[in-house]
Amino acid sequence: MTAAVFVILFGAALVLGFFGVRMKGASMKDLASWSLAGRSFGNIVSWFLVGGDLYTGYTFIAIPALIYTTGALGFYALPYCILIYPLLYVVFPKIWRVAHKHNYVTGPQYVRGRFGNRYLALAIGLTGILATMPYIALQLVSTQVVFGALGWSGEGLLKWVPLAISFLVLAGFSFQSGLRGSALIAIFKGVLVYASALGALIIIPLKLGGFSAIFAKVAAAKVILTAPSAHSLSQFSAYATLAVGSAIALYLYPHAITGQMSVASVKVIRRNAVTLHAFNILLAALAMLGFMAAAAGVASNPAFANGFKAFGSSFAIPALYMQTLPDWFVGLSFAGIAVACLVPAAIMAIGSANIIVRDIWTVFASWSDDATETQWAKYFAVLMVVGGLVFAIGIPMTEIVMFQLLGGIWICQTAPSVFLSLFPALRRKLNSYGLITGWAVGMIVGTTMVVMTHFVSLFNLPWFGGFTIPAYIAIAALLPNAIVAFIVSPLVAHLDNGIDETAESDYADQPVAVAAPSTLPAGLRPAH
Repeated sequence: MTAAVFVILFGAALVLGFFGVRMKGASMKDLASWSLAGRSFGNIVSWFLVGGDLYTGYTFIAIPALIYTTGALGFYALPYCILIYPLLYVVFPKIWRVAHKHNYVTGPQYVRGRFGNRYLALAIGLTGILATMPYIALQLVSTQVVFGALGWSGEGLLKWVPLAISFLVLAGFSFQSGLRGSALIAIFKGVLVYASALGALIIIPLKLGGFSAIFAKVAAAKVILTAPSAHSLSQFSAYATLAVGSAIALYLYPHAITGQMSVASVKVIRRNAVTLHAFNILLAALAMLGFMAAAAGVASNPAFANGFKAFGSSFAIPALYMQTLPDWFVGLSFAGIAVACLVPAAIMAIGSANIIVRDIWTVFASWSDDATETQWAKYFAVLMVVGGLVFAIGIPMTEIVMFQLLGGIWICQTAPSVFLSLFPALRRKLNSYGLITGWAVGMIVGTTMVVMTHFVSLFNLPWFGGFTIPAYIAIAALLPNAIVAFIVSPLVAHLDNGIDETAESDYADQPVAVAAPSTLPAGLRPAH
């Protein structure tokens, strides 16, 4: 029953993905139309698309698994996902207006237009590609966990076969339908994940004796953060920097920028910044599944021994579902998780392909026409999916959430070039060579720390008297990045002859029209 329900729902999602090419106004010969749906999405479609883009296998597998093993520290995802929406409200209307006016389709393309330096744009573009690889890998591994829970796995290379097949299909509908296919699947995903999450949050606590019984079975040390000591800030600084660093990183990823650039107006962006908080409620509920899995003792169930051996703590949530939910509902939930990985992975591939054709390839050669550029973008989207698979195989992670955090370390180093340049007063203090220098420092510092910690994303920063501050490496590397950029920029100002394609008026908020006094009710007219 579980497998049958999964196949039906998963298959329906794939059919929707291929149907995107038939949507009204669809054209696959122009890059903006294929990859941004012609910048046409309104409130409803964009709400599902952006929600499907931002809430990924990270939400449904990785964070609950982190809470299952680590406890309260994993809840950093909640303030992180709260912080992203004020950032979205303030920053992205500016990016959207500039991109719409100058026909930009990527973040690096905006940077090139803003600073007139294609090599800075190249550095930002390559960083986006590098950072997206582990994020795609997270989606791949999350889907692999679901296939493993269904019993579709093997030994050696055979264990990757179901995963490879599903993501070849993903590459197929991304190639054919572009962002429209992802949008259709995102709507289907939204229905599935809300239905499965609400059902799980009702049924599982009832099976386990209620929330009081659940928390009674969870070790007290996991329920709260470890308190600071005389020698370290412990989990407090780790929690804060994980939340802030992840929030800064999110809207720098190619897929996040692609999702926002596909909307029809600034009003849609701002409405989404308010209404997408509904997904945060879902995230909070799903995070609790980590504690439920611990209370249910899924690791001690002999039926799941092979699953935990193969996938570690990432198997905790599928095991919880199989132990507590009806078979048909497990199939529905697994389909929701798998589809929740398909949508962002497709958008990640599309957004990265845009960068390759617009910001990397064009440094060395130009495209003969729009159709050729779009066709090659489709090929590069497929290549990105393959690259994510190679990344997943080549760098195994004990906690798969580390894939996302690893990407965040690198993508955060593009923040000064993208975010700070949106504000003219800060832009005047920065130039392209200062930003390239700061970026290089941040990438070297961040990558060195990652290697030193063996791909763990937290680093104990030394302080006076042997005191340490555990911090997310993204923040630890971003600070010297920004400092160097501001110090070096005035020293090399004479070298920077780049032309800014944009105007300061592009970044000003549009005035809000106010009705004339005569059209207002008498009680609301201003006094003269």
